[in-house]
Amino acid sequence: MKLKTRLIIAFFVIIFVPVFLTSLALFGFGRYQLNSIEETYGIKDPSYDTLSNSVQMVSKFTQKSFEEMQDQAGRDPDMFLDRSYLDTLNEKLSGKASYLIVRRGGEMYYSGKEENIDALFEELPPYGDYNKISDSGVYIGKDVQAFVKQMDVDFTDGSEGSVFIITSVSATLPQIKSLVRDMVIAIIVILIFTAGFLTMWIYNGISTPLKKLKLATQNIKEGNLDFTMEAQGDDEISGLCRDFEQMRRRLKESAEEKVQYDRENKELISNISHDLKTPITAVKGYVEGIMDGVADTPEKMDKYIRTIYNKANDMDRLINELTFYSKIDTNRIPYTFNKINIKDYFDDCIEEVGLDLESKNIELSYFNYADADTIVIADAEQLKRVINNIISNSVKYMDKPKGYINIRVKDVGDFIQVEIEDNGKGIATKDLSNVFDRFYRTDASRNSSQGGSGIGLSIVKKIIEDHGGKIWVSSKLGAGTIMYFVLRKYQEVPIDE
Repeated sequence: MKLKTRLIIAFFVIIFVPVFLTSLALFGFGRYQLNSIEETYGIKDPSYDTLSNSVQMVSKFTQKSFEEMQDQAGRDPDMFLDRSYLDTLNEKLSGKASYLIVRRGGEMYYSGKEENIDALFEELPPYGDYNKISDSGVYIGKDVQAFVKQMDVDFTDGSEGSVFIITSVSATLPQIKSLVRDMVIAIIVILIFTAGFLTMWIYNGISTPLKKLKLATQNIKEGNLDFTMEAQGDDEISGLCRDFEQMRRRLKESAEEKVQYDRENKELISNISHDLKTPITAVKGYVEGIMDGVADTPEKMDKYIRTIYNKANDMDRLINELTFYSKIDTNRIPYTFNKINIKDYFDDCIEEVGLDLESKNIELSYFNYADADTIVIADAEQLKRVINNIISNSVKYMDKPKGYINIRVKDVGDFIQVEIEDNGKGIATKDLSNVFDRFYRTDASRNSSQGGSGIGLSIVKKIIEDHGGKIWVSSKLGAGTIMYFVLRKYQEVPIDE
C-alpha cells in the first residue's frame, strides 16, 4: 500500500474511530451510572435527559421525601416541631446529598447541617413564596449554590413556618462526576490506542523496507554486491527498494566488467610481452652474429638483415595492435571513409599479401566475381587491417605441410561478400561462437609459433561493424576455416530534376 494511501486512511481513522469508540464508552458508562442512580436514589427509569438536567434530577431524587412531608403536614403540621422526627427526615435526606431546614416565624428552628448556614438561611424564600416555586424547586446562587424545595406550614399555635429541603450543588450526583471522569479517561485511552495503532501500522509499513535498505547499504559499503534485495508491494519505499536492487545489479555488472577489463589488460600485457620477447631475442641473436663476424659472406649478411627486418615488422605489428586496441576501448578509431573500387583495391592487396605468404610456403588463390566498377565506402587502411588479421590468423594456425589460402570476392545483391578460406587446423563447433571475443583461443596451449595478442579477430569484428557490415565464420575441425564478411555497395542516388 502506498504511503499516501496509508496517510489518507490514517486521517479518516483518527477522526471516526475515536468518535465511534467514545460513543460506545459514553453509552456503556451512561447506562452503568443510570442504574447506579436508580439504585441509590430510587428514581424509576432515569434517562440521559435526566442526567443532562441537574434541576430535574435533583427534583426527582428528593421528590418522594417531599411528598411524604406534604402528607404529614396535612395530617399533623406540629410534627415538624418534633426534633426527633426532623432528625429522622434529615437522616433520610442525607443519603441523597440533601438536608432539612425548618423556619418558625422568622427564626431558624431546625438545621440538619452542622456547618454554619447563616448565609443560606438569609437567602431562603419568605413564607408564602411556596406557590411561586416550581415543583423542581428553586436554585439559590451566589455563594450558596443550592437547590431549595419549600413547604409552608401553619402550626396549631397560630404561628407560621416553612420546611426546606436543601440540596448542595457540590454534592449533587456523584455519578455524574464519575461519568465525566470515566469518559475523560476513556477518551484519553481511545486516543492513545488509536494513535498507537496508526503509528505502528505506518511505522511497520516503512520500517521493514528501510531495514532492508540499511542492510543493503551496509553490504555495498563493505563491498559485498552478492545479495538480492526483494521488494514486495507497490508503495513508494518498495519502489525505492526495487530501484536500489537495479542499482546494485548495475554496480555488480560494472564491478564484474572492471574485473574482466583488468584481467584482459593483464592478459594483453602478458601476451604482448611474450610475443615481443621472441622477435627481440631473435634480433639480438642475429645482431650479435653480425657483431661477432658470423655473417662473413654477403649472402649471410643479407639473410641476417632480412630476418632482423622481418622480426622488427612483427614487433611493429604487435605494437600497432596494442595501440589500436586502446582506441577500440575508448571508441576513438580514426576512420577515413572514401570510395573504394573493389577490383583495384583487392588486386593491390592480394599482390602485397602474396609475397609474404610465398615465403611461408602457403599458396594464395584469388577470385573476384564482382563487377569492375563496384564501389564501397570504406577506410582503406582499416579494411586492409581486417584482411591482414584474418590471413595472419590463418597462417598462425596452419598445420599442413602445404597450406593454401583462398580469397573470393562476390557480388550478393546490395552487398559485397568477401570469403577467406584456409586449410588449417579448423575450429571446433563449440568454439565458433567465441572466436571474435577478446583473448579467446581455441587452443589453450601457447607457444612461439601460435602466439599473438588474442585481440586480432575482435579488432576485425569491430572494424567491420563500424563499416555497417557483418562478419561470421564456418569451420570444420581438421579441414579448415572460412571467414565471411560483407560490406554494403555504394550506389548513386539519382537527383530528380
